[in-house]
Amino acid sequence: MNGALLIIIGITFFLISYRIYGRYITGVFNIEESNETPAHKLSDGVDYVPTKFPVLFGHHFASIAGAGPIVGPVLGVCFGWGPVALWIILGCVFIGAVHDLTTLIISVRNEGRSIGHIVEKYIGFSGRQIFLLFCFATLLLVVAIFSILISKIFVASPSVATSSIIFILMAPCFGYLVYKKNLSLLKGSLFFVPLLFFGIYLGTVYPLNIVELFGVTTSLARQIWILVLFVYVFIASVSPVWLLLQPRDYLNSYLLYIMIILGFISILFVAPAFKMPAFVGFVVDNPQKGELRWALFPILYVTIACGACSGFHALVSSGTTSKQISSEKHILPIGYGAMLVEGILALMALISVSVLTQSEFISLLGTKGPVYAFANGLAGFMDKIGISFNIGYTFVALTISAFMLTTLDTATRLTRFTLQEICLPKNKLKYENKVATFLGNRYVAAFIVVFLSGYLALSGDGIKIWPVFGASNQLLAALSLLVVTVIMISKKMNYWIVLLPFLFMIFMSLSALWTLFIGNIIARNWPLVIATFFLLLLSIILVISAVFTIKKKVKA
Repeated sequence: MNGALLIIIGITFFLISYRIYGRYITGVFNIEESNETPAHKLSDGVDYVPTKFPVLFGHHFASIAGAGPIVGPVLGVCFGWGPVALWIILGCVFIGAVHDLTTLIISVRNEGRSIGHIVEKYIGFSGRQIFLLFCFATLLLVVAIFSILISKIFVASPSVATSSIIFILMAPCFGYLVYKKNLSLLKGSLFFVPLLFFGIYLGTVYPLNIVELFGVTTSLARQIWILVLFVYVFIASVSPVWLLLQPRDYLNSYLLYIMIILGFISILFVAPAFKMPAFVGFVVDNPQKGELRWALFPILYVTIACGACSGFHALVSSGTTSKQISSEKHILPIGYGAMLVEGILALMALISVSVLTQSEFISLLGTKGPVYAFANGLAGFMDKIGISFNIGYTFVALTISAFMLTTLDTATRLTRFTLQEICLPKNKLKYENKVATFLGNRYVAAFIVVFLSGYLALSGDGIKIWPVFGASNQLLAALSLLVVTVIMISKKMNYWIVLLPFLFMIFMSLSALWTLFIGNIIARNWPLVIATFFLLLLSIILVISAVFTIKKKVKA
């Protein structure tokens, strides 16, 4: 097998699936261009904003991508490239893209409300609160960990810090000119996209190295960057979505588009032969040097999330994207199409390390990590088509960093939404007492989110419980599919398109959590024991509630 053949097979299958299966699902839900969307019906200039398709696609794609479709496939190659390729291609089409599309549709049809709010309508108030608590805990962990990862990158690569700040400052200018001064999107893009790449150049010329500037230690420099990042995400989470979040994600998406195009061309031209075995075994050594060995079932399916299926995508679809959809005709390309593009990126990540021998892969992963392994592999392909290795590596590394920052600010906004919904009373969209009104204020809610995430990041507690994130993220995907299943059963629709993916994901995620639970009891890792028990308990209660709801619907 070589990389060119695999990428051609994957893209061809994705294109056919989009035209046949994607359109079939939208047909089941009777998607009509004439239907009024929440962005128009509830427009408020802050969260509900009708958005042009290219901008919203860029925002959605940037938010769901991040480093996920890179890290997961690279780690998963420890089982061999075969299982990883099958999970990415089949999982993306029949589970991940279905998950993203259906949660987006359900949210649009429910006034752009989150999946948590929709749970109340179909499963009950207690189910809503359990689901929202699950989401809140997961998102806090995402915000904390991504702030740590980005701070490390900023210290290790000061040029990335400079370019990232330039990107952030550019975004409000772009948003103001397009949304308030009616500058055409084409003209704005023609001016600001080249400026984006000029910002990359400025970053290399003027790296913001605060270790040298202020004479502080590397550890203190990371903590300073974490504080700076939390100031930024607080502002990003309360600002009108058109001012900062949308334009920054839209402009940054061009980095990823160009990286994917260059990667695709170089893989086709080089046709790199795979040296990694197609299949290594059902049980392998933990590539992250952990004590527990990895079993193909279920670890592969919770390690590779973005690029195949990720619960975080449901929060993006129903948290921000559904509030900005200008027309229902945009639902298919954004909900289903963006996930398929992410699948292409995941295949590139797989190819970038499959050209290594098994011993080379283990050595590189152990010393440099998955992001370096991906950037090193893709830059090596680009070098063979005339782009110098150093330029290619710097560009790929900067692109990954930019999208980690995108995930960070989107996750902060989503966590703020989740906290506000937790404070809402039963069956109502307005707060009924002073305490709930205070906590539901977007500035107060954002401050609480930033404070709690900041504590996890600076104290190190987030790192301690991070190993459960993969399983909890996939469990979130399963629970989102469960909600859609209940809705489709109640409306007498073809629920099998979501029920089967739900059964697969709930089995894999609960199995992974149970494996972690038992393993960490043996290892006496009590923070992980408590975290896994909490997630298992919440999910089991929610599944039982849903089963009783389904029984009532069937009897009725």
